[in-house]
Amino acid sequence: MGNKKDRVFGEFLNSISEKSRTSLLPALLEAQELFGYISESTAELIGSVLGVPSAEIYGVIEFYSLLYSKPTADTIIRICTSPLCSLKGSYKIKKALLEKLDLEDGVSSGDGLFMVESVQCLGLCDHAPSGMVNNKSIVNISIEGLDDIINGKYSAPENRAFGTNPVLTERFDRIDPESIADFIREGGFTGFHHALTLSRDNLIDIVTNSGLLGRGGAAFPTALKERGALEASGTGETYIVCNADESEPGTFKDRIMLSRDPFSVLEGILISALIIGAEKGYIYIRGEYQDARNLFSRVIESAEANGYLGKDIKGSGFNFDLELRSGAGAYICGEETALFESIEGKRGYPRNKPPYPVVSGLFGKPTNINNVETFSYLSRIMGSNKTKIIDSELKTLSGTRLFCLSGDIKRPGLYELPFGISLIDLINDWGGGVSGSDNIKTIILGGASGSFVPEEHWNIALDQESLRAVGLSMGSGVIMVFNESRDVRDILVDITRFFSHESCGKCYPCQLGTRKQLEIVEKIRSAAPSLGDFSRLEDIGFTMKDASLCGLGQTASSALLSAVKIWPELFKSGEETGVK
Repeated sequence: MGNKKDRVFGEFLNSISEKSRTSLLPALLEAQELFGYISESTAELIGSVLGVPSAEIYGVIEFYSLLYSKPTADTIIRICTSPLCSLKGSYKIKKALLEKLDLEDGVSSGDGLFMVESVQCLGLCDHAPSGMVNNKSIVNISIEGLDDIINGKYSAPENRAFGTNPVLTERFDRIDPESIADFIREGGFTGFHHALTLSRDNLIDIVTNSGLLGRGGAAFPTALKERGALEASGTGETYIVCNADESEPGTFKDRIMLSRDPFSVLEGILISALIIGAEKGYIYIRGEYQDARNLFSRVIESAEANGYLGKDIKGSGFNFDLELRSGAGAYICGEETALFESIEGKRGYPRNKPPYPVVSGLFGKPTNINNVETFSYLSRIMGSNKTKIIDSELKTLSGTRLFCLSGDIKRPGLYELPFGISLIDLINDWGGGVSGSDNIKTIILGGASGSFVPEEHWNIALDQESLRAVGLSMGSGVIMVFNESRDVRDILVDITRFFSHESCGKCYPCQLGTRKQLEIVEKIRSAAPSLGDFSRLEDIGFTMKDASLCGLGQTASSALLSAVKIWPELFKSGEETGVK
């Protein structure tokens, strides 16, 4: 190895503690960062060190959108074309940028200086339209500001949060997120120290009585996961995994939580590890969140230096190590078993279930996996100096929810508000009402995999019971608002394009279904619907929901099926509607 970059990469490979397949994705990302792409010789070197065949290495490279096996450019400009950014003009911005730089989409300039390409959702929906320059986020981009983007003049997104009587966001304005001293001064690690004094059964009882449900979308009782992993493990090896790979269009709460109060997430992970007896954990942060990832890396270092990670934590006899892993641009890795596969150094394909993660998860061992919001809530629930937390206090602690509000809204951002607030009050009273037009056209609840909300339910209370009664779901807390100038068919093209792009292709119903529903919706938008399109969309949607392997395929048609129900006339031919 002759040059400096080669020497640095060689030192990195030598530093990898586990010279096995599980280090594959970190090695590929390091090579990508250093060299701009992963050459054949680099892939062979990685394979020889980790014991992975070259063919399998290229299979992993091709799976992730942030990895390249061909030379790229010094500056890669990525423009988000997912639903909210698209509706706010990102395709026009990308076209103008390509023309300005005299480039083709996804093709490097002859001098190797620039490359421009489309990407899917970047988790910057509260700042749409958005993009990335290399690994740095750019927000509220415009055609008028293209020179600034080219010249590297842009600022990081604000991580805005609003609410009343906050629980999860209460420290946001009172701490330096990197300061463990600030965190402790504001009550941090109180929950962990409290947990150290209690038995595992007592800890699970506290979580059970709190009523805490997972905040990743499925709303599964957190205590059941913990008890299941504990019972499955016996005295064997177990793992804790924090899923911070939010890639759902409309979702950005992980980005803000990790940027504003990261130690609370770490504390929740520690408490969960204590409950199930895990000595090793991983936090998997999406590849597009470089700033949050770098910050959390420093948080881990600070926790280790201050005795909150490692051996015999605070003299308790409890051992726990946490490793940070980065994604590389694959929505499917937000699915828990696909995330396990990614950590294990494979393509992020979902696994068949059962067995479920609490029985056979990461590396085939019992695993408790939760998302950022859930772990942060766990730290609050346990955060009391009392020997016993009373039931009413527990209910209050688990009684708020993070909502990601974006779209045609005057004040987009993250909102922490009590369960039960009405949807329309959140939009009007907190979000400032609709922007760009006088009236709301429609609302999507739950993100791209959620549903359009019929107008008669715009005043519905945002709690699990009320929503379930009318066939809606809060999902991960996404609320996307669209004004009356928007065409529902445009929104649906962007959503179905997203799922067609992100389908991993492992199961046939999703692979074919996402592509076919996109083809039909594009045809409906550009011309009149054909006879039978209405029925075909319903058949595709129901088949995907019933037969797909994982949540991506099972929910990829949710928004479309809800639109078909609310606006059937948009999807029927003149012959079907009786209009000639």
